[in-house]
Amino acid sequence: METPGLRERKKLATRSALSAAALRLAAERGPDQVRVEEIAAAADVSPRTYNNYFASREDAICAALGAERALSAGAAVRARPAAESPGTAVLAALTGEYARARLGPDMVALVTSSAALRAAYLRAVAVLDGPLAEALAARLGVPVDLPVRSLAAAVSGAVRVAVEQWLDDDGAADLHVLVATCVRHLLPALDTLGAP
Repeated sequence: METPGLRERKKLATRSALSAAALRLAAERGPDQVRVEEIAAAADVSPRTYNNYFASREDAICAALGAERALSAGAAVRARPAAESPGTAVLAALTGEYARARLGPDMVALVTSSAALRAAYLRAVAVLDGPLAEALAARLGVPVDLPVRSLAAAVSGAVRVAVEQWLDDDGAADLHVLVATCVRHLLPALDTLGAP
């Protein structure tokens, strides 16, 4: 994977600053009490710049939760021992990421406070497939081809199902256990990646 250039790094930093500001303000005041202008000011950008990155306040609030976790999960897959099978590496990386997640009762309450926020959070979770496909391809020394992308999308879908169940249960279950339960069914398929 190529290292992003300066312009791309600046875009990522701006997006991250906006989503972090949106999440912080929503947690402090409640999501309905946060305006685009306040999010932009907290991130030291204009409202117009904000609108270049996010279509809604809900997407901005939830982006930090999904995008950062997706990048972190991809890095965790890459960092797993080389001797591990693709399935074992993915399962260990994802359960580790979600075990360390800071998604306590206050975050569950925030995300479930409106149908729009819940939908935005589930969209944010779905961005896992890109970083995961890149991480799997890098581990295996193969291109990000159709089989790699398909299985990364399947894992992303399994994580989304786990998160939906977790939200339905108001965060009562351990999220990493739900993620492991859903992803475990994909291990045989993951372990075929890179096989001759």
